[in-house]
Amino acid sequence: MVDTDRLRAAVKESGLKYGYIAKRLALSYQGLQNKIENKTEFLFSEAVAFAILLNIASLNEREMIFFKQKVEK
Repeated sequence: MVDTDRLRAAVKESGLKYGYIAKRLALSYQGLQNKIENKTEFLFSEAVAFAILLNIASLNEREMIFFKQKVEK
């Protein structure tokens, strides 16, 4: 499960546009949005490529963004 808020903050901080990111990940814009909103899951390779695009070097940060554990409320 993706931490949507943290991921959106990282994208904003990077200055990259979602359309550019989608193209680099070989996804449609809507496909990328579906993954960010947890409607569909990122492939591991997509998560790694996305982290590289955003210059997220820390493995801990990558895990917190792309592999957030679902917590029942």
